[in-house]
Amino acid sequence: MKMWIALLLVAFAAAASAQSCKCETMKWATCDGAACECTILVGNGEKVKLDCTKLIPKCYLMKAEMYRAKKGLSTRTIGGKPVETAFVDNDGIYDPECENDGKFKAKQCNNTEECWCVNSAGVRRTDKGDENLKCEKLVETFWVRLQLTHKAVNGTVDETKLKAAIADAINKRYKNFNKDLVEEIKYDAKARMIVVDVKKQKGERTTDLSQMAYYMEKDVKVLPLFEDQMKFEPTVGNQKLEMENILVYYVDEEAPTFTMKHLSGGIIAVIVVVVLVVVAGLLVLFFMRRRQNQRYNKTQTREMEAM
Repeated sequence: MKMWIALLLVAFAAAASAQSCKCETMKWATCDGAACECTILVGNGEKVKLDCTKLIPKCYLMKAEMYRAKKGLSTRTIGGKPVETAFVDNDGIYDPECENDGKFKAKQCNNTEECWCVNSAGVRRTDKGDENLKCEKLVETFWVRLQLTHKAVNGTVDETKLKAAIADAINKRYKNFNKDLVEEIKYDAKARMIVVDVKKQKGERTTDLSQMAYYMEKDVKVLPLFEDQMKFEPTVGNQKLEMENILVYYVDEEAPTFTMKHLSGGIIAVIVVVVLVVVAGLLVLFFMRRRQNQRYNKTQTREMEAM
């Protein structure tokens, strides 16, 4: 009898351990209750082991989202393809190639014959080419600008406390992210817009700014990647700011190398219109001057005849 009771207690303990074993930083993870090791599927039968005490590398997150989208599982959007509003990330999500430590490989092809070079945030920074394209190194993103818009609040927001509130919220929400990296904050009360500059020293390779920015995008845009499903909501004094939009800009240690031939159709159309307007203006000016000169010459001839 005692043996059966002991076995039941062990079984209950094992069940409780399995239930308590979760990956706080990745809600799609599968965790083994005995050893509490968590993994995530990034392909058919392809798993990646996770360190759930930290933010998951962005490259792994993108691979997992692509895999889940192909399988018809929930991803970062609700019932549709993801919509990227950031200018520097207007290519949308793709299936990236990752290094063993979760960093992006410098060259990405999205399982096609068309390739391009990316920065450490996985954002395209060159024109697209063929498989022979050379990407010498992974260029580091050292500066991230977060353009946040919060919902309407009662009263006014105390700007003097805004920077500390944003920095504290980032630090607590994103696994002790170094709040000293929040360098500057600007606030437009009428537009309810907060511009946050998060910057590290050039050459520093310990901090990955893209992880924090990617998690924040999901918190604001759609559904959090954390298990707790809370949102990024800084508290300024007694006011809680609920965000409704975010735009992320990435600044690399080296400038990107885009060329004119790969500009979007809209930009090309604007350039063509401007050129045509300038040419038309020059032609009008030319014909006006020519006409004035002709009138002057005719007048001179008539005066000579009268004399």
